[in-house]
Formats: sequence, structure tokens, C-alpha cells
Amino acid sequence: MRSVLIWGCGGHGREVNWLCEQAGIEVVGFLDERPEMRGVVIDDVPVLGDIVDVLSLRGTVEVVCAGVGSPSLKKKFFEKTRSASFTIAEPIVHPAVTVSKRNRLGIGCVVCEGTVMTVNIDIGHHVVINRIVNIGHDCVIGDFSTIAPGVNLSGNVYIGEGAYIGTGASIKEKTVVGDWSMVGGGAFVRQDVPARTMYAGVPARFVKQWK
Repeated sequence: MRSVLIWGCGGHGREVNWLCEQAGIEVVGFLDERPEMRGVVIDDVPVLGDIVDVLSLRGTVEVVCAGVGSPSLKKKFFEKTRSASFTIAEPIVHPAVTVSKRNRLGIGCVVCEGTVMTVNIDIGHHVVINRIVNIGHDCVIGDFSTIAPGVNLSGNVYIGEGAYIGTGASIKEKTVVGDWSMVGGGAFVRQDVPARTMYAGVPARFVKQWK
């Protein structure tokens, strides 16, 4: 049986714990940077502290960095995990999700219940594909991105590194969402979204630029 630690013990972390239960993966504990959380038990799983508090487990467990939805936090937790020389978790996929042999799943990605993927899809490292997501042919999803529940990606959509696609958003075929951008919940994206911007609405329009 695989044994894992999950970064983050909030709502999404608890959902990843539930996903692991369904996939037959043992969750040894949650990781959390907040000192006051150490020793707390959440959904029958202890919070063991920061990565430096569990060095004795190195070599015996995999670490899931995608236990949080924030792309920037996922990247931060990956860098801390790598620096501590822990093994990064292989992909965790809900047992009812079918993955074509023509698809690629990156290290540490999480694919939740109800996801439908067709063919020739490239999902990067530490990507969250949340519940009931539809991903069309030839899509590319960059490292550290988060695809929230109910998102629809048409064919040949490119999602850049660290992008966040909000709940229920739909993205037109052959559209590019740039690195570290955000698409608001319920949006319909019919034009390219530049890097480090937020687009929202139907149709989606520019809202603001990230620093």
C-alpha cells in the first residue's frame, strides 16, 4: 500500500484525504506550517507539523504537494519538499476515472471524482483537477495549475503554469490561458488570457493585472 503525507489540512486537503481513502492509499498525516496546528487530528488524520518535523519519515512516504488549491502555495510546498529530499507523490487518480494510455499525468497531480478526459492530454506536475471536470482532446495543463470543480475545457486548450480556472468556467477550443493567470468562476473564455491577469464574466473580460 502506498503511504503519503498531504500538504494542507483545509477543505481541499481533506478532500484529497478522502480521495486517498477511495484509492486505497494510506494517509500518514497532514503537513502544515502553522505551529498551532501540530498535533491536531482532522478527519482521523494527525497534523504532523512542517516538513522539517517529519524528517524521520523520509524514504518511507510520498508527499502530496497538491493538498491546497493555491498554485503559488503548491509551488512553495514542492520546493520545501524537494529541499528536504522527500519523495514526491506519484499521480493520485480517483478509481472511477478512466485515463487513456495517450494521456500524460505529471508527478504529484491529483485527479478527482467525475473527471472526464479524452485523448492526447498533457497534465503537468502538481496540478489539481477537481470534481466533475471535462477535458477535451490535446489540452495542455501547466505545472501547479488548479482546475476547479465543474470546469469545461474544449479541445486544444493551453493552460499555463500556475493558472487557476474557477468553478464552472468554460474555455473555448484553441484558447491560451497564460502563466499565473486566473479565470473567474462561471466565466466563458473565448479569447486568449495574457499571463498574470484575471479575466471574468460571460464573455470573459479583463479585470486586473497581477504584480
